[in-house]
Amino acid sequence: MEIYITSEGDSYAAIADSVGVDEGYLRSVNGAASGEPALGQAVVIIRPERTVTVGDGETLYGIASANGMTLPAIYRLNPALGGRTEIYPGQVIVLSVQGERRGQLETNGYTYTNVDEALLRSVLPYMSYLTIFTYGFTPEGELLEPQNEERLLGLCREYGTAPIMMISTLTSEGSFSNQLSNALFTSPEATGTLISRLIARAEELGYYGIDVDFEYVFATDTDAFAAFVSALTEAANARGIRVWIALAPKSYAEQPGLLYEAHNYSELGAAANYSTLMTYEWGYRYGPPMAVAPLDKVRVVVEYALTEMPAEKIFMGVPCYGYDWSLPYVRGVSAAPSLGCEEACALAREVGAAIRYDRVSQAPYFRYKASDIEHEVWFGDARSAQASYALAAELGLRGMAYWNLMRPYTVAWTVAASEYDIIRPLETIPVSS
Repeated sequence: MEIYITSEGDSYAAIADSVGVDEGYLRSVNGAASGEPALGQAVVIIRPERTVTVGDGETLYGIASANGMTLPAIYRLNPALGGRTEIYPGQVIVLSVQGERRGQLETNGYTYTNVDEALLRSVLPYMSYLTIFTYGFTPEGELLEPQNEERLLGLCREYGTAPIMMISTLTSEGSFSNQLSNALFTSPEATGTLISRLIARAEELGYYGIDVDFEYVFATDTDAFAAFVSALTEAANARGIRVWIALAPKSYAEQPGLLYEAHNYSELGAAANYSTLMTYEWGYRYGPPMAVAPLDKVRVVVEYALTEMPAEKIFMGVPCYGYDWSLPYVRGVSAAPSLGCEEACALAREVGAAIRYDRVSQAPYFRYKASDIEHEVWFGDARSAQASYALAAELGLRGMAYWNLMRPYTVAWTVAASEYDIIRPLETIPVSS
């Protein structure tokens, strides 16, 4: 795999011709069904190694079986399929690509239940796990169910992706409630009820695991929080269910602030099977323009986490979005709308902006002017995705956690699939017609 940075006048056809790959395949691995790249855009170049041309009457199931592959493995190499089995005579199916593998990783994508189905189908083959956002609970420990989760669970079964049930303190008002977590921790009856309800629901619907996302927990509840996660993990593991804990991005143990204080990496890391480091939102809606997940800062968080828990427990967070700030930034006034990474590239092309790349944060950005207002946009691209994977591989982490899958970020998936073996615990399902 290579990453090509576009120059003035570049087109996908010209790039494809210069590197000797099919334009349609080049577009597919970059999520570019139409249009041309922006100036300075990172374009992923993946060279097929082994292909097969579809004959009359052939099916994708048959091709996969004949080549000892699963359907998700075929999908990962052929993003133009969109996770669908429909093929036609004369179509070229890629069976392997050139390049050395850099290691292996697991992938966990987070999504809301109203995600676009076509988008989710295109992404699921790359995901080891799909975490569905989110269950809530009452102060008495009774579950509050998300709507339409059955649709997502059915798609997980279809693609061999392990579904993860999220439980959070998010309220109907859209904020995390430390009053709710405190009410749970101070009531043994509520704690017991919630744990039993979670496990019963997970078994009923076939969830592979449970992800605990309690944010802004009172510092005085630190030990009670860890005790709850430990009790949940013990009970869940007895039923074959794994437990994840979502952790705020701390860089040292005594880091002050309501977001961090009750997230004791040592205690929570020991209590759960796996930990998700929420390493994003340095650049955020109400803050000044900067990378959402500057890799130099992400490294500090991960290196601290490694002093408190083993690497094989850690999933490193990766944002699948960026922000468009209006300038000048005014604290308490400015509010940047979010945008998808592919949307950011399209915007750069539309406004004629040149995309630049910050080597320290390992993130792309550009500036433009609209209606006499200056803008600065930071987002993610193939280079930042590749750098994130390289950091995880360097430090021996278990894998990546993507927040979130609601917008397309094709190059993040194609870079991962071309350079790493994606370990998927349920991709042992035999291919069948």
